[in-house]
Amino acid sequence: MTHWIIAPVVLPAMLAAILVLVARFHISLQRTLSVAGTVVLLGIAAGLFWQASDGTISVYQLGHWQAPFGIVLVADRLSTLMVLVTAVLAPLVLLYAIGSGWDTRGRHFHPLYQFQLMGIMGAFLTGDVFNLFVFFEVLLIASYGLMVHAGGAERLRAGTQYVLYNLLGSTLFLFALGTIYAQTGTLNMADLAERVATLDLADNAGIRVAAVLLLLVFAVKAAILPLHFWLPASYAEAPAPVAALFAIMTKVGAYGIIRIYTLVFPPDLALTQGLFDTWLMPAALLTLALGMIGVLGARRIDKLVAFSVIGSMGMLLSAVGVFTPDGIVAALYYAIHSTFATAALFLLVDVLRDRRGKAGAWLNDAVPVAGGPLVAGMFFVAAIGMTGLPPLSGFVGKLLILDAARDSALVWWVWGTVLIGSLIAVVGFSRAGSQIFWRSHQVALVQADTAECEDEEANIADLSPPQPALPMVAIGSLIALLVALTIFAGPVTRNLSATAAQLFAPGPYISAVLSMPGKVIKSDSYGDDHADDATEQTDEGGH
Repeated sequence: MTHWIIAPVVLPAMLAAILVLVARFHISLQRTLSVAGTVVLLGIAAGLFWQASDGTISVYQLGHWQAPFGIVLVADRLSTLMVLVTAVLAPLVLLYAIGSGWDTRGRHFHPLYQFQLMGIMGAFLTGDVFNLFVFFEVLLIASYGLMVHAGGAERLRAGTQYVLYNLLGSTLFLFALGTIYAQTGTLNMADLAERVATLDLADNAGIRVAAVLLLLVFAVKAAILPLHFWLPASYAEAPAPVAALFAIMTKVGAYGIIRIYTLVFPPDLALTQGLFDTWLMPAALLTLALGMIGVLGARRIDKLVAFSVIGSMGMLLSAVGVFTPDGIVAALYYAIHSTFATAALFLLVDVLRDRRGKAGAWLNDAVPVAGGPLVAGMFFVAAIGMTGLPPLSGFVGKLLILDAARDSALVWWVWGTVLIGSLIAVVGFSRAGSQIFWRSHQVALVQADTAECEDEEANIADLSPPQPALPMVAIGSLIALLVALTIFAGPVTRNLSATAAQLFAPGPYISAVLSMPGKVIKSDSYGDDHADDATEQTDEGGH
């Protein structure tokens, strides 16, 4: 087995310990080590993604204990995709934190940031439901510290709410794990898939309860209505780099739904019939509607972006609720898009908050924004992406969702909610953009004679301190990723189609996890029903 699979978990964990023990009082050294670590992490993630791109499913057995008795990490198409998205996001957000000085406004930002990455990476790579819970707790504990970084009463209040809701989710998770273990005697995902498939339908109410509890747990993480109340205040009050990194955290909940309910509780399993069309799809559509209404009614730009996150999760999970390969392709494409769009918008909100004087994040009249044309252009492009207007990746993602829903019994509800919600989002973002970048400038102009105003603006431009370039480079890079995702939509969707096919043909995954050590399984790239024809390949780095 290859040891590279555990590197995305071990690297940030070790780096966080080094930052605490060695570089606690040296911010320059912390920054250097943290950036270097995230760059190395990106290289490792890219290598794992490349290895899995031909359908190879690699397994890492901690302590050489074979599953289901030992802990395993599994690198397949889905897990390596999510690891790569996280690894791409991490250094850009970190550059913004350094360039804006957010990492100096409190203690231990960089160690907490690395522990957060450790938890996220572990959640994506684990092949065991209990260790999914463990990594959830690791990333949540780190996120608690990051939430209240730099202090403040409002941030502390939002952080407390965030902790309480997620503790509720953790409690439900433990109940679900206990019920599953009592019914099956295992928590390894591959082993669970085999055992659940053989359970008697007439005498297994417990496993059905566990399946519902797990869906509720992931709904809390993904902020699905009515379990979304923690998100608007938490994301709006969090430090900007933290909120931008949190863009991937809601995707952990969506990942959990996709992983567990294609592997352990697949759509054709009689025990869990109705979970998606009866419960998940209506909840997703209501979440989408609520999020977009919140965008329209928000009085602060940070709350507006936070509500757009709720709407985007409703959009994503409406595609998951279809629960077909096309629906999963649409959901994964939209997950990648919304991660980068959300991160860019939260960072832009921080720039606006710093440059609008006393108005801050409020959608009120204020002085013109320093560097207005560049900031306005970036906000315009990011808003186009978030609302799903052509030609950016948000539009492509919504087309994929609408196309995937054509065969659903709720097709007209999906189409109506997505299209009307998109229109409402366009109105909300247009109102905010015009207030910040156009109306504020017009109000400033009418306060004095035109010539005097021009002189005043020139003096302001001359006297205003130069703005740091690194934050704008980070935001620009995120926007460039949205453009690249649009340009390469064809190759990306083909790769995602192979990912969905692999998910809906879980035989090779189960064989890889439960097979003898030193083996990897290469599944059919198009994931047809011939799972028994998968070929075993000996890993040259095996033991």
